[in-house]
Amino acid sequence: MAGPLAGIRVLDLTRALAGPYCTMMLGDMGAEVIKVESPDGGDDSRAWAPPFIGKESAYYLSCNKNKKSMTLNLRSEGAKKILTNLIKVSDVVVENFRPGVMKKMGFPYETLKAINPKVIFCSITGFGTKGPDAQKPGFDLIAQGMSGFMSFTGELGGGPIKVGVALADINSGMFAAYGILTALYHREKTGEGQVVETSLFETMVAQLTFQAGRYFATGIPPKPEGNRHPLIAPYESFHCQDGYINIAAGNDNLYAQACQAIGLPELIKDPRFLNNGIRVKNREALTALIEEKMKALKVKDLQKKLDALGVPNGPIWSLDQTLTSEQAYALEMVKEVDHPTCGKIKVTGIPVKLSRTPGAVELPPPTLGQHTEEILTGVLGYPKGEVERLRKEKVI
Repeated sequence: MAGPLAGIRVLDLTRALAGPYCTMMLGDMGAEVIKVESPDGGDDSRAWAPPFIGKESAYYLSCNKNKKSMTLNLRSEGAKKILTNLIKVSDVVVENFRPGVMKKMGFPYETLKAINPKVIFCSITGFGTKGPDAQKPGFDLIAQGMSGFMSFTGELGGGPIKVGVALADINSGMFAAYGILTALYHREKTGEGQVVETSLFETMVAQLTFQAGRYFATGIPPKPEGNRHPLIAPYESFHCQDGYINIAAGNDNLYAQACQAIGLPELIKDPRFLNNGIRVKNREALTALIEEKMKALKVKDLQKKLDALGVPNGPIWSLDQTLTSEQAYALEMVKEVDHPTCGKIKVTGIPVKLSRTPGAVELPPPTLGQHTEEILTGVLGYPKGEVERLRKEKVI
């Protein structure tokens, strides 16, 4: 079954993570994604290793499924002509260079629009195209730090800590895909293409949500609080006899049920903990009482009691437990594909399920330039002899 974006062609000029994650999302839903890479090494993430699987970096393999790769030496005029021809037949062009790089290459939006008036041009940068930091190179660590996220992430009283995945990159890719789909919907109604812009910094600021709300309300910047929720108690991690468990008692009724499951019914009527606001003020005393009781409890036994009473909870799994869990496989969040050089590899699945036009993992992450000839002959109609000439001239 064709995915919902079948018939949409995406020209992918991106590398590293934010851009490739965006285009992977579009490919997952059926778009034809043509990944344009330099013949000299290709996407930066191909070199972000070890570990490797075969000759491919595990990092690259994690964010480039459902794409075709072609090589173009964009320093040559021949490659620029090919790129122009690809723009003519593409619906979307995505890039994540610094501001101004596309213009230096000869392909600012005005040029793209002249080539293809309906094209949607998506640009992902580190800090946007305005302001004093617009020209700063954008990497996830830098954006996490400047967004404030690292200032309130970490252990209570500890130093700043980044999130353990590239949150700024990944979610910038998501926001970019969201913007592209919105622009495609607008084009469907009007026939007009347009520019879609987002940046790592904007993405992180947009995700501040209640932490920004707290600051706007009080003027006090939040500090690290470990795994505790700063506005709800108990809503944190607890150490049981044989491991850790998270408990999220999001209202007074759930708190009462949690107390019953843990074996501390006397805390329900304790005046120090009668409602959430009072519990947050007296969090240290409450946590100490719960932690003392937890020492005698096993995670699975406590889970059963909490589940029976409807209290949100879950163990803290290591990644091997997550990626081999029945839940992950039930939701098809681990998929196995055949790679042309690596053999069978596993990739993460598609988290959005559509009932009538579901996405699918159709293509493994491509090897560098794997589809160059296919795209030149099949999409652009170049004869094979011309492809060989371009190869000899190091255009491709």
